Amino acid sequence: MNEPEKHFAPACERNQAVILQVIQQYLRTSDKHILEIGSGTGQHAIYFGRGLPHIRWQTSDVAANHTGINMWLHEAGLENVLPPAEYEIGHNKWPVENTDVVFSANTVHIISEALVKRLILDLGENLEHGARVMFYGPFKYQGEFTSESNAEFDLWLKDIDPLRGVRDFESIEALMKAQGFALIEDLSMPANNQLLLFEKTEMRKHD
Repeated sequence: MNEPEKHFAPACERNQAVILQVIQQYLRTSDKHILEIGSGTGQHAIYFGRGLPHIRWQTSDVAANHTGINMWLHEAGLENVLPPAEYEIGHNKWPVENTDVVFSANTVHIISEALVKRLILDLGENLEHGARVMFYGPFKYQGEFTSESNAEFDLWLKDIDPLRGVRDFESIEALMKAQGFALIEDLSMPANNQLLLFEKTEMRKHD
């Protein structure tokens, strides 16, 4: 029987220092709990949890990734980073209650457009007024890629799964607005990525 493997993603290491700086910049004194959607390997959770010792960082992902995440958590021994909650968009209930900030890196382009809509619906249904959402990753603007490398990345994603792809910023903003979220910041990040910061400012609009 193969031993469980602690997965390592080089991309997580490259930009995490800059992402942490932005998270720190936009955290409010009242923010105590962050839910990470799509914790992946667990590397971001460890790095951000270590840099934000006053924050309770709740990891979450599909069940298949829990073993690897827990290996990172066990090795780091951080009391403020919690074991992963099971959350598969469209299948599981919302994983936590009373979270102040939701952070998700490099997820919306590896799930289908239908699941992106389901995720944002979950955000609207479960987050309280004043809660914030941070989406990190590449986005298109008015249908155009921000770089040739992002266009190539989009082709690579679609070659793996035609339902994947770099999402349109305008579509994400419209979906979030329909759920009561206002765009606070759209920040350019390293490697042609963006960090979109939303805040829930009103009740969501029902269909």
